[in-house]
Amino acid sequence: MLTHPNFDPVALQLGPLAIRWYGLMYLIGFATVYGLGRLRIAAGKSARVTVQALDDLLFFGVLGVILGGRLGYVLFYKPGYYLQHPAELLAVWQGGMAFHGGFLGVLVAVWWVARKHRLRWLEVTDFLAPLVPLALAAGRLGNFINGELWGRVVSNLRDVPWGMVFRGAGPDPRHPSQLYQFALEGVALFVILWLYSSKPRPTGAVSGAFLIGYGVFRFVAEYFREPDDFLGLLAFGFSMGQWLSAPMIVAGIGLLTWALRKR
Repeated sequence: MLTHPNFDPVALQLGPLAIRWYGLMYLIGFATVYGLGRLRIAAGKSARVTVQALDDLLFFGVLGVILGGRLGYVLFYKPGYYLQHPAELLAVWQGGMAFHGGFLGVLVAVWWVARKHRLRWLEVTDFLAPLVPLALAAGRLGNFINGELWGRVVSNLRDVPWGMVFRGAGPDPRHPSQLYQFALEGVALFVILWLYSSKPRPTGAVSGAFLIGYGVFRFVAEYFREPDDFLGLLAFGFSMGQWLSAPMIVAGIGLLTWALRKR
């Protein structure tokens, strides 16, 4: 049995300015997307996406992730609470960001950039999809450092000797589900998409593969992640994360099938 290190959430203190690990992970994630994007453009694997389009993608993508992630959390997870406490809608420092909301925010950003640079929407999403997983990995690492979004209680330490006790989660060891998501949604998905997109694919195929890959990995990881205490498990014993991932899987299968048939 392991114990969470209980890291200090503040990575660097500069007088009254506190730089938190979670914010730093967001910064690393955005920088990773931009760096990988430049690599793909330099390697000639970006279709018609230019450096100028990538610059716009980074700027509007940041807005989409932050605004969409926050609104997604408010609408998907705690609409009643924020309806009664509207002053806390923008209090992101208290926590509360939803990937699926951020994903929708990024899709809006992609639509705007594609329109501005006269690109096809799927052309831009195909370029962006392989760049995203390592940014997701950075976010999950931030969750682990903060000791939040821990996993479900480990039933047998013999099977899961890496079960971990988290501060605020009681005395029972739990799955370090943040690291599971780091490995699945982050590293594994990055490797799959980077290799898949290394060769020419029909328009929409890489985007479809991302939807399927993320949806499946997130759906599986949710079996080890503790459901939100204010929601619990929903219909059919699925968590909110699983219900939000299921449409991604269906959409991904449809998009990939369409792309391959279109070719």
